[in-house]
Amino acid sequence: MAGGSCAPTGVSKERAQQYQGRVTPFVVMTCLVAAVGGAIFGYDIGISGGVTSMDPFLRKFFPAVYKRKNHESRSNYCKYDNQGLAAFTSSLYLAGLVASLAASPVTRRYGRRASIVCGGVSFLLGAALNASAANLVMLILGRIMLGVGIGFGNQAVPLYLSEMAPAHLRGGLNMMFQLATTLGIFTANMVNYGTEGIRPWGWRLSLGLAAVPAALMTVGGFLLPETPNSLVEQGLPEKGRKVLERIRGTKNVEAELQDIVEASQLANSVEHPFRNILERRNRPQLVMAVCMPAFQILTGINSILFYAPVLFQSLGFGGNASLYSSVMTGAVLASSTLVSIATVDRWGRRALLIAGGVQMVICQVIVAVILGLKFGNDRHLSRDFSITVVVVICLFVAAFGWSWGPL
Repeated sequence: MAGGSCAPTGVSKERAQQYQGRVTPFVVMTCLVAAVGGAIFGYDIGISGGVTSMDPFLRKFFPAVYKRKNHESRSNYCKYDNQGLAAFTSSLYLAGLVASLAASPVTRRYGRRASIVCGGVSFLLGAALNASAANLVMLILGRIMLGVGIGFGNQAVPLYLSEMAPAHLRGGLNMMFQLATTLGIFTANMVNYGTEGIRPWGWRLSLGLAAVPAALMTVGGFLLPETPNSLVEQGLPEKGRKVLERIRGTKNVEAELQDIVEASQLANSVEHPFRNILERRNRPQLVMAVCMPAFQILTGINSILFYAPVLFQSLGFGGNASLYSSVMTGAVLASSTLVSIATVDRWGRRALLIAGGVQMVICQVIVAVILGLKFGNDRHLSRDFSITVVVVICLFVAAFGWSWGPL
């Protein structure tokens, strides 16, 4: 769900032991910007599921779905089968995919701050369009702008955080983006739970509140300094040195600066990087870089994060109960991320990934068996089985939160 960046490649291990510095106000501000960037990503993921379960929203934009949900359809399946509704949900990711391709050269050429500002402005425009939407075109256009913001923000914010963080805190601080994302999802679920009772415009409040973290992210992008790595890449090593001295709180930054310069020179010396990455010697890294994020999404976690309220409603929960259940899953996801932060250095990433994967498979099998035996076209789950499904889904989300999510 989130990505990060590590220390520059090609650094000298001997010089790395000479790094000096402390946690300065610039590092704290960097963490706050990362938190805001991750939170708005999580908020935009979590908000759509709750909004699409609200009757006033469906009545205005998707009346066919509203009729099937409340009146016409007796079947528990395909109540939300609608191309427009699918476009509303998926346009966020499609726009993010395209925007990430444009964000890469912007981030490299103009700096991390430029991409952060672009992402923040796109989030602001998207939130404004969604909150004021009068028709489906405005609604989808707003989601597209939010996706553009995600494409820029998800690339620049973790990279900015990694390059600004002191070396000895870089691993832990990189996880802040994922933690902030889970907190954003939880916040979105809480907001939906509160605005569901504000009729008929509660959904506008849910969608419009994304402008608050977007404004903070934009302001932070303007106020914070560019990273030393970016300045060196742009051919401004002396300016990079001055920024490095400010963010480390010491004049003794020669060792770290030298590693940044050498890493930049090494990166610039590589000709045809995309062609080189396809060479046989780089194939293991390429496979891991592609398969890990792919399998992270294929675990099915986004089905829960996007559609939790809709899913619980389809299982027979009422409007408030389904939103409350999604709040529970959001809280479990956020708290389980803390488990990962506390145990990753002790147990290692591989052990957590394997254990989390096993737990998720077991939970999926249990839910599949219950739904296959006790749920059908005209059959709802009993109260005991409904509670069991919610508990097992929470265990699935917990497993993802402390394994595949942040790692």
